[in-house]
Amino acid sequence: MKSTSRALHSTHDKAYALAGVDINLADKVKGTVAQQARSTFRPEVIGSGFFGSMFQLKGYDKPVLVSSTDGVGTKLKIASLLGKNDTVGIDIVNHCVNDILCCGAEPLFFLDYIAMAKLRPEQIEAIISGIVQACREVGCSLIGGETAEMPGIYSRESYDLVGFIVGVVEKKNIIDGTSIAPDDVILGLSSSGLHTNGYSLVRRVFGTDANPSCLNKFYPELGKSLGEELLQAHRCYYPQLKPALPLIKGIAHITGGGFAGNIPRILPQGLAAHLHKDSWDILPIFKLIQENGDIKEVEMYQVFNMGIGMTIVCSPQQVAKIVSILPQAKAIGEIIKAKDEERVIIN
Repeated sequence: MKSTSRALHSTHDKAYALAGVDINLADKVKGTVAQQARSTFRPEVIGSGFFGSMFQLKGYDKPVLVSSTDGVGTKLKIASLLGKNDTVGIDIVNHCVNDILCCGAEPLFFLDYIAMAKLRPEQIEAIISGIVQACREVGCSLIGGETAEMPGIYSRESYDLVGFIVGVVEKKNIIDGTSIAPDDVILGLSSSGLHTNGYSLVRRVFGTDANPSCLNKFYPELGKSLGEELLQAHRCYYPQLKPALPLIKGIAHITGGGFAGNIPRILPQGLAAHLHKDSWDILPIFKLIQENGDIKEVEMYQVFNMGIGMTIVCSPQQVAKIVSILPQAKAIGEIIKAKDEERVIIN
């Protein structure tokens, strides 16, 4: 009976492998991933290897869970072309951490989803190593995930990466922007580059898909190759911002849609943000994209973060305290009464 079971298992594996799915390889990869993930576990993690991941919430009076999910987008195409996949793992964690930070939340645990046509262990391990590194840096547990082999859905070299995060904030400490008022100050924290947005436009501008070798071109103004610049990891703001959270009225993560697509999400009705574009340095990569793509300035500000990855709104009285905690923060604008439907004015 035992040998029959083995024979049936072998036949099944062979048939499925011919269809493009290798179960044995998948099990091996999952074992490696699980080993890396355990290194991120906080004491609140209960068990592992079940059908669901468990996390025991402790130390809060009236805890409010804050969740977010996102993907890395077509930045993955650049990572695949260059064969460098660790930074996108950092990207997905930091993007999600920044999103829940806008509510004042502490990151608790993270789950990932990786899908590709055929499992490539070295690629998955590189992605997971980035995820693990980013989780460790913010004290977030990687408690679960899914690795899917999907021939026929993805092309040979492409893959997708999605993250899901859960954090917590004491109810009385939620940052929701409701107290924002006219004359409040907008502080900006610099980005490390494109972060994870605008890559479809960048790929068209430089023709990376048709001519991947352009990614190896060195640009003096960047101090590195185009590919190295485009794979700069999405900056995480949680460690720096955490001590300043009690002084802040609102936080906006500048992602897809730029300033106009994100700052209004935290503004009370009737208010607008007035930003002074000369108050911060535009990173060289954005100037390079604009020049090579012949893109109008207004569209650049709609697509990219233009060098500001996070904006903070606070009262004028708190600016000095916040800057003492965050020396890199710069005053880049103020809150005004909205004159029409325009919620963000940049000049």
